[in-house]
Amino acid sequence: MDFSRDRLLQLAVERQFEVIGEAMHRLEKIDPENLGAKIPYYRKIIGLRNVIAHGYDVVDAAARWDFVQTKMPPLNRKVQDY
Repeated sequence: MDFSRDRLLQLAVERQFEVIGEAMHRLEKIDPENLGAKIPYYRKIIGLRNVIAHGYDVVDAAARWDFVQTKMPPLNRKVQDY
């Protein structure tokens, strides 16, 4: 799979980043202490969501794919433990 050439896959990943960031934003409003304790970098996730939603051209495809491969598996585990 060539993420850099598959525009549909890129759009799907971007959308999921938006969904995850929005979910973190909502959790921050209702449970900031617990969220901060369990996912200390949640504000960075919200920030990534904002960058993608409002200026997605500044995050290149390689950086997005690296995030999917290296950051999403541990984040998924933390969310499931939440």
